[in-house]
Amino acid sequence: MADPYATLGVARSASEKDIKSAYRKLAKELHPDRNTENPNAAERFSEVTGAYDLLSDKDKRAKFDRGEIDADGNPSMGFGYGHTAGPGGFNGGAQRGFRTEDFEGFGGAGGDGIDIGDIFEGLFGGRGGGMGGAGMGGGRQRAAPKGANVQYKLGVSLTDAATRATQRITLSDGKTIDLKLPAGVEDGTQMRLAGKGEAGPGGSGDAIVIITIQPHAWIRRDGDNLRLDLPCSLDEAVHGAKVRVPTADGAVMLTLAPGTSSGKTLRIPGKGMSRKDGTRGDQLVTIEVQLPQGDEDLAKRLEGWRDPRNLRSKFGV
Repeated sequence: MADPYATLGVARSASEKDIKSAYRKLAKELHPDRNTENPNAAERFSEVTGAYDLLSDKDKRAKFDRGEIDADGNPSMGFGYGHTAGPGGFNGGAQRGFRTEDFEGFGGAGGDGIDIGDIFEGLFGGRGGGMGGAGMGGGRQRAAPKGANVQYKLGVSLTDAATRATQRITLSDGKTIDLKLPAGVEDGTQMRLAGKGEAGPGGSGDAIVIITIQPHAWIRRDGDNLRLDLPCSLDEAVHGAKVRVPTADGAVMLTLAPGTSSGKTLRIPGKGMSRKDGTRGDQLVTIEVQLPQGDEDLAKRLEGWRDPRNLRSKFGV
C-alpha cells in the first residue's frame, strides 16, 4: 500500500479530525454504488479505507511513524511470522475493526443517503464478516449485497384510509405505482415494496412506505368508527326529515324521526374505518339542532307556549 498520508491527501501532522474528514469525503466520492462505470473505484476505495484504518488507530499510527510497521500494518523488519497481510491490510486474516462512531452524520436520514453498512458489504461481502473466496483460506464467498432500502412517507386522507382507496406514489427513479392500502391501515402502518429500493450488486433493495393518516375537516375517528356532528334545523327536528349526510363513501340519506332531539346519535352501519379482518366499523351521527338567531316569526309562533317537562329533574335542581 502507498503512504497512507498520501492516500488520504493529508499531512503527517494532520489531526484526528482532519484524517476523519478526509476519509469521509473520499469514501463518499469513491463508493462503488456511485461509480458503477468506474472499475477502479472499488480498489481505490479499499486503499482509502486501509489508510484510514491505520491512521485512525493511535497505536498503529505511532508505530508507522516510527518505521516499526509498514502501510499494511506488517512489521517492517520481517520477523518471519509465517504469514502475509491479506487484501487491504488484514494481518493473518483478521478483519480490521471499524468504528461506527467515526461515521456519525455520514449517512442515514438527513445525510447523504449512503448507508455505511453498504460500504462494508461492498468491500467485505457482508456486515461484520470476513472476506470470502481466494486469499482468505479458500472460504465460501458471501453473496453480493443488495442495494439500500429507501423510505417514503405517504399522506393518506382519513376517508381514503377508511375505504382503502388506491394511492399513487412516485418513486425516486421517477416511476409511479398504484398502492392498495392494507386492511386495518393505521397511522404509521408500513408497506414494503420488494425490489423498489436502490440498485446493488446483489439486486435492488426494498421501498418502505410509511402511512400518515391526515385529519378530516368534520369527520373524526373513534376507534373503528367515524363520528360526525350533523347540524339540523328546528323544523327538521320537530317534523322529521330526510337529510343528506357526508360519509367516507360519499353522501347518504338519513331519516330523522319527528321530535328528534339535539344530541341524539344515529348509526350508519359499515361506513367506518377498515378493520384487519376486512370488515368496517360504523359512522355515528350526532344531531345538533340549531335555532336561527333573531327570527321574529319563530318567536311569535312560540309566544305563550311553554314546555311542561322538567328537563333538569335528574340533576336535583
